[in-house]
Amino acid sequence: MYAALWRILPGPWWLRLFILLVAIAAILYGLFFFVFPWVSPFITPGEVDLE
Repeated sequence: MYAALWRILPGPWWLRLFILLVAIAAILYGLFFFVFPWVSPFITPGEVDLE
């Protein structure tokens, strides 16, 4: 799967790496600022006591 993704991306290796890093950053941004806050009300952690 990763090899197919690498072959689909245009340009030399450094441009492919830059595109992948930007895509990963965009995915993480979307998760942290949109998906996780939306999901957090549905997930209620149980009461945890450490003694």
